[in-house]
Amino acid sequence: MSNSSCLRSAHKPWGNLGRSRAAGTRGAECGGMARSSRETLNLFLGTVLLLLLLPDVAEGQDSCSDQHRGDQPRECCSVAVEQQNPDNITGLLRLSQQCPELWRSGSHPCACLRELWFRLLQSGQHSWPAGLKGLLLNVSRAGTRDVLITFSPTAGPSRLNTTEKGKAGGKIHLPRELFRSLSSQTVRVVVTVLNIQQLGMFKEINQTAQVLDSTVVGITVGESSISGLQEPVQLTFAHRELPRGVTPRCVFWDPSKGQAGGWQSSGCATQPGDKGTVCSCDHLTFFTLLLNPALDGSTAKALMAVATAGCGVAMAFCIFTMAFCIFVRCRFRFEETVRTNLGLHVNLVGSLFLLNLAFLLSSGLSGRAQPRTCGVLGGLTHYCLLCCFTWTALEGCQLYLLFVKVLGIYIHHYLAKLCLVGWGFPVLVVGVAGAIGSYGEYSIQTTDHQVIAHLCWITSKHLLVHYITNCGYFGLIFLFNMAVFGVVTHKSCSLQGTGAVPGYHKPWRVALVAAGLFCLLGATWALVFLTYGISSTAVLYLFTVLNSLQGIFIFIWLVVLYYPKTKETTGSLSYIIRHDKNTTASQD
Repeated sequence: MSNSSCLRSAHKPWGNLGRSRAAGTRGAECGGMARSSRETLNLFLGTVLLLLLLPDVAEGQDSCSDQHRGDQPRECCSVAVEQQNPDNITGLLRLSQQCPELWRSGSHPCACLRELWFRLLQSGQHSWPAGLKGLLLNVSRAGTRDVLITFSPTAGPSRLNTTEKGKAGGKIHLPRELFRSLSSQTVRVVVTVLNIQQLGMFKEINQTAQVLDSTVVGITVGESSISGLQEPVQLTFAHRELPRGVTPRCVFWDPSKGQAGGWQSSGCATQPGDKGTVCSCDHLTFFTLLLNPALDGSTAKALMAVATAGCGVAMAFCIFTMAFCIFVRCRFRFEETVRTNLGLHVNLVGSLFLLNLAFLLSSGLSGRAQPRTCGVLGGLTHYCLLCCFTWTALEGCQLYLLFVKVLGIYIHHYLAKLCLVGWGFPVLVVGVAGAIGSYGEYSIQTTDHQVIAHLCWITSKHLLVHYITNCGYFGLIFLFNMAVFGVVTHKSCSLQGTGAVPGYHKPWRVALVAAGLFCLLGATWALVFLTYGISSTAVLYLFTVLNSLQGIFIFIWLVVLYYPKTKETTGSLSYIIRHDKNTTASQD
């Protein structure tokens, strides 16, 4: 819909009314005193009826809200279309603040006003009211340099020299190829910087992300729309270090999205940085930087509910698993290697039980506990998490000794030494972290600093402790377990190929042991490294569900693996290990 057609649809009813009145006047002059009073009354009633029908004629379709007649005010978009001066941008800006339907409705009057508003901004031929700052440039098509412009939410846009590239603040880089592709010798460039919170504009329906500094930047070059640029236009949005869990995304305003327009990211690439984010786009329009929080209030509550329920179920199955391992270890006669494995599993499941218990206490008492109590709970939760990671690493070490070195049963007090490492090493780490005051209440916040969840954990001032002791420590363990998984799988397949192990499924049963340790105790925790970005919410749900059900998975895995085992089978760990050892000795 063009600007002229929009104006014609807006002002046509008033033209009809003027012609009707003129016709009535000419009739009265011609008829003179011969026109009766009845005819005059009919003309007056017809004019009143036409006035009542004006809103329906002007709209052409459904209005922004329900129609009102009589002494009640009509909807704002229809009134504005009838009365709006197309050159009065101040009136349009004031209307945006007073008429919320303008950015929510897809009706013809509201769409007409939005189109007028965009055209007026892109023309630059108006005064700059509060909340709107602009820059008009005439750029020569034969120029040999790129156009550099700086902008800020307070100062607005201004042109930069090539020697001022390092100047702080937001920047716009228009490549010279952009102007050489145009036909005009001199091109008009209009850059606008808008405070949408002050102006009440660019309101997308059901928007959860926050606009950086409430700032939108509009770029217009020439008279026509420009898209599909080979060398993209670059906008740098300056900002401080973003809050944890917030993902920046470069977007532009698409008037065709939804009923009244919305933000789109197609054609724009995002390059985040510590002091700013660079947006590279292949077209020109209105741009901004959206800050997408990893969590909103409803998502955080749902995740906490899932985690709480999952922790309760996991604790119950951890108890079942420990009881099962103790029962099997005492009921059946296994060789020392299998008994050590069962003892290792009991310690791992015990650490998971303590971790779930500590999480429930931490999340339940964080908002009501004293600072010192919350610090103790945070240290306890950190300790249990490190114990779980450490026992995961010891499971990998046990597999490595059994399948590669074949040394597990020859180490004196082997299980006791494993317990000293599994439960003792985290004490040292937590002791050092606690000595520097790392534990306390941790708040999960949105981009506008609204608190949506509390935990007794590592405080925000000591996030480096979290990255080193949790993310870094587990990353090394995960890589080690992955390498062990590859070695065990390769060795099992080698024994299968040589026919050393009778039965088709026996070696794969051994490989299932390694796969269970790798997937159940490694891969689910590794999902935490994928909780950054656009798909972070889905990964967070998957991470929460899988780790909450970890106790169930381990229980089922151990029951299938170890029960019943009244005698040693040819697919057991000890059989393959002994056969591999004997084979190696005979070769020597």
